[in-house]
Amino acid sequence: MSKIILGIESSCDDTSAAIIKDGYLLSNIIANQEVHKAYGGVVPELASRAHQQNIIPVVDRAIKQAGINKEDITGIAFTRGPGLLGSLLVGTSFAKGFALVNNIPMVEVNHLQAHVLAHFIKEHDKENKQPKFPFLCLLVSGGHTQIIKVNDYFDMEIIGQTIDDAAGEAFDKCAKTIGLPYPGGPLIDKYAKEANPQAFHFNRPKIKDLDYSFSGLKTAFMYFVRDRIKENPDFVKDNRDDLCASIQFTIIDILLDKLKKAIKQTGIKEIAVAGGVSANSGLRKAMYDLGDKQKLNVYFPEFKFTTDNAAMIAITGYYKYLKGEFVGQDITPLARMPI
Repeated sequence: MSKIILGIESSCDDTSAAIIKDGYLLSNIIANQEVHKAYGGVVPELASRAHQQNIIPVVDRAIKQAGINKEDITGIAFTRGPGLLGSLLVGTSFAKGFALVNNIPMVEVNHLQAHVLAHFIKEHDKENKQPKFPFLCLLVSGGHTQIIKVNDYFDMEIIGQTIDDAAGEAFDKCAKTIGLPYPGGPLIDKYAKEANPQAFHFNRPKIKDLDYSFSGLKTAFMYFVRDRIKENPDFVKDNRDDLCASIQFTIIDILLDKLKKAIKQTGIKEIAVAGGVSANSGLRKAMYDLGDKQKLNVYFPEFKFTTDNAAMIAITGYYKYLKGEFVGQDITPLARMPI
């Protein structure tokens, strides 16, 4: 009998539903929330209200696009955490109701594990390259920056992580400093493409072992821009693209410096990158160049699986379903949830 999993993702500001059948993706629907752009960041209360409006239409579209009936679904996977508690409550409550009405088991999913396992989403008529265990995963997003040693689907060990801000947050805050709208990370990537990454230099943090820090860099960038504007009010306007290229180069350099140390320490040659920042073209190029230089096998998820999406929740739920790891109706979401 086929295993058909409905995945639900509602950890932040994207409402998403996906259908996985026997490990292959049939549909992946995402509803974005434009309302947050006016506030320069995600407003938790507005996010949870939008999830309530979006979740039923999104699930309905996912089921129809997959070409199945809701009675065909054998399990439902949902993001338990980490994330915004109000947003997580919407997805968790929907999963409970859907499971109860259809008499199917529920599977809780750790959002961070799901980002890693996005590499195992398979689609029909595609090559579907997947990293081999064990592999190192650089997880880079707006909320997390970690180097993870992945021994198996659910045997993951964090060997390095940020002690303050995440790389994605540094991208967005630096973008805001130079007047770019939220989310600023993709715009920095866009403007950096044809600019000079060596135009401006910023100091790298000196953090021991494999840990990261981006708080100091973010502050240094803010002060640098402030001081230059005092000298020239048009400084940002005149140098926007070079500023984007320089800060992007610095963030990527910091990320790769620690990753190279992790590769040397572990001897692992299978390297994956996951999370929203893995869509960054500069990071992708730098990683592939590193792969060529050190003879590494480098893996990135498709662009559509880099940001928050239910396909990664569904594939994680599929593997947990095969292990029989189900949860009951008393399950509650968690704003913080270690990998």
